[in-house]
Amino acid sequence: MSAALDRRLNVYRADLADIALKDRVDAANYVAGEKRIVTVPALEMRDHPTRESSIGTQALLGERVTVFEEREGLSWIQLETDRYVGYVNSEALGHAAADPTHIVTAPRTFVYETADLRSPVRMVCSMGNLLTLVGEETTRGTDYRLLYGGGAVVATHVETQPYRATDYVTVAGLFLNTPYLWGGRSGFGLDCSGLIQLSMAMCGAQVPRDTDMQEAGLGDKIDAGPDYGGLRRGDLVFWKGHVAIVEDNNNVIHASGHAMQVVREPLAQAIDRIARLYGPPITTRRPWSVSGLVGNI
Repeated sequence: MSAALDRRLNVYRADLADIALKDRVDAANYVAGEKRIVTVPALEMRDHPTRESSIGTQALLGERVTVFEEREGLSWIQLETDRYVGYVNSEALGHAAADPTHIVTAPRTFVYETADLRSPVRMVCSMGNLLTLVGEETTRGTDYRLLYGGGAVVATHVETQPYRATDYVTVAGLFLNTPYLWGGRSGFGLDCSGLIQLSMAMCGAQVPRDTDMQEAGLGDKIDAGPDYGGLRRGDLVFWKGHVAIVEDNNNVIHASGHAMQVVREPLAQAIDRIARLYGPPITTRRPWSVSGLVGNI
C-alpha cells in the first residue's frame, strides 16, 4: 500500500508513520508529531538514523519542522517548507520563543555578541536563516540589528519578512565559489539542486528539493532549439542527476561536483564535459511565471 509514496517526502516506516498517512500506508503505530524550530544555521538531515548516513538535505535556522520520533539523540523530522524527511541531531531543535521577523540576505554573515565588529562572534549565519530582531544600534557608523535573546547582526545583511529578491539568477550568482556539498542548501555549501531551491526561495518560490523532483515538474518543459539557442536567462538545463541555471546566452551557473564549488561556466563547455561521463542534457525547463522569480535583465 505504501510503494507509491516517496520516502523523501512522506513519513513512514514499518513501525511508525505520520497519522496523516493512516489510510495510505501500513505501520504498527501512527503519530501526529510535535512542532519544533531549527536553532542552528544549517542542520544536516540524514537519510538514516546513524551519524554515518549520507546527508539528504539541510534544515535552516528558524525553519519549522514536525518531530515524529526522538531516540538516542536523533529526531525523525519533516520540514514544513518542502516536506523533506530525515534524521537530525535533537539538540538542534527547540521551541519558538518568538516568531522570526527577518531573513538573512547575504550569503553568509556573523552574529556578534554585541553591536560591534570587534566583539566575539556568537554564530555564523547563512542566507535564508530566519532571525527574530528586536532593536537597533549603531557603532562607529555601522548599523546593527539586535537579536531576541542577545547578539547583533549587521543591518544591511538582513531584510524584514516577508522578503522577495527580484531575480533568482542574481541570487544564485552571489554563491559563486561556495564549496560544493552533497545535500547542502546553505551559504556554507550547496549541491546543484540546493542552489536552485535556495535562490528561488529568496524570491518567494518554494520549489522541490532534489534534481529529479525539479526535472519532473519545476516550470514548463521547453524546446531549447538548435545548439540550445532558444534558452533564456533563468531557464534550467537538466542532465541525469544534475542541473544548471542559464545566466545569459553563453553561460550557466551551477554547483559543480567536478569543480567542487559553484561556478560560472560556458554552457557548451559544460555540455561537452558532462556528456563524456553522463550523456547530454535530458530536459530543459522554464520556471513558472512567478512574480520576482526571474527579472527582466
